[in-house]
Amino acid sequence: MERPALLEMQNITKEFPGVKALDGVSLTVRPGTVHALMGENGAGKSTLMKCLFGIYNKDSGTILLDGKEVNFKSSKEALENGVAMVHQELNQALTRSVMDNLWLGRYPKVGGLMVSESIMRKRTKEIFEELDVHVDPKAIMSTMPVSQRQMVEIAKAVSYNSKIIVFDEPTSSLTETEVEHLFRIINMLRDKGCGIIYISHKMEEILRISDDVTIMRDGTWVATRPAKELTMDEIIRLMVGRELTNRFPPKDNVPGEVILEVEHLAGKYTRLKEASFQLHKGEILGIAGLDGSGRTEVLENLFGAMTRDGGTIRIHGREIRNRTPRESIKNGFALLTEERRATGIFGIRDIRDNTVISNLKSYLMGHICLSDKKMREDTDWSIQAMHIKTPSQATQIRSLSGGNQQKVIIGRWLLTKPEILLLDEPTRGIDVGAKYEIYQLIIDLAKEGKGVIMVSSEMPELLGVCDRILVMSGGRLAGEVDAKNTSQEEILTLAAKYV
Repeated sequence: MERPALLEMQNITKEFPGVKALDGVSLTVRPGTVHALMGENGAGKSTLMKCLFGIYNKDSGTILLDGKEVNFKSSKEALENGVAMVHQELNQALTRSVMDNLWLGRYPKVGGLMVSESIMRKRTKEIFEELDVHVDPKAIMSTMPVSQRQMVEIAKAVSYNSKIIVFDEPTSSLTETEVEHLFRIINMLRDKGCGIIYISHKMEEILRISDDVTIMRDGTWVATRPAKELTMDEIIRLMVGRELTNRFPPKDNVPGEVILEVEHLAGKYTRLKEASFQLHKGEILGIAGLDGSGRTEVLENLFGAMTRDGGTIRIHGREIRNRTPRESIKNGFALLTEERRATGIFGIRDIRDNTVISNLKSYLMGHICLSDKKMREDTDWSIQAMHIKTPSQATQIRSLSGGNQQKVIIGRWLLTKPEILLLDEPTRGIDVGAKYEIYQLIIDLAKEGKGVIMVSSEMPELLGVCDRILVMSGGRLAGEVDAKNTSQEEILTLAAKYV
């Protein structure tokens, strides 16, 4: 006999000014199952979960947990009642230790007054041992890679002994080994009878880990099916409402002469030890490697966001310094960072401010004030060119989906008219339809003669979009391959060269 539903969300609606984010959406999660929630960016997945978790107040509808109606007014209330959420965009106290982040707001105390570090350390170690997480409880969060910080957040959710755990894009910053580890944790939770809600754009993961799949589109429920009855093509059709026969656009850019030469690039206080390479006009150059290999550091040292320890950078044969991001922008560089929320957007500002922020000098009138008309026109161009879904320019960027936030940032950089684009995980946390649009945009930029350097954790993406791929290993350039004539096996072999 099938056990009653652990969670039922019935006819949930939620409106924001100018947009109906949820329109009568329903979701049922059975105990001891993984229920995937899928849809394009802006489909309403995260909004639905934020209504469950007490971050948003739903406008109408009913939420039943273990058959009892609940209406959480805060995330603290949700956690206390057995609902936890691992957010895609990590929101952690980076200057505090792992232990502090794990027990923030519920420190174990002695006598009801004094915080007990020994109890906190003991409980942290017990949780980490149960989950096989190898992280120093005393480590400061800011010193750890994103993947380890993600595992701390997962351990925190598990530590609440939750009935329902929501994973929002949990593997977006994890290596393949770490993904396998996460799946073991999820299977352990499923065996304990937890209900797991799993949001991801990675269809291979969904088909492998899920029991049930619910698909949303434009704030509405589309379908709920057993995962074993679905194929990748069927999921895409339900998500986008049309057939999407190719994951990648045709690569019709033609690389030309060398525009960038990098020799013996090394970073101070970073993992980057040595990298030498060239970039051609109209070329898309990929950078692959395991987590901690120095991929991101190559881009950040090129852009002046990190201090160089050595090396030479030449553009069109002319040596440049790129000591600061400001100097790099003047030299025609643009950097799209990996951590969108932390280093990409100004969350409390609107779309227009986020679009024009890197190009303010071009709007000056008489060196005194900015041209409001010109800023509006450029923002309109960006919204149309990037296909950004937004009610207006005045919408706060933090209210947009992750994919639309990414498009705003790309539009921002294009207004600076860069010659070389540095893209760090440009499609992280973005759905299959929006990914295709960004791939097409990258190829179009290459066709216009721009040089693109692109870091990605997804090898099919690098093989599908890039012309050449550099492989980093242990902070060094381990090799270079032609994207047309290589394989994932060859790239992985090079990635392990200096580990």
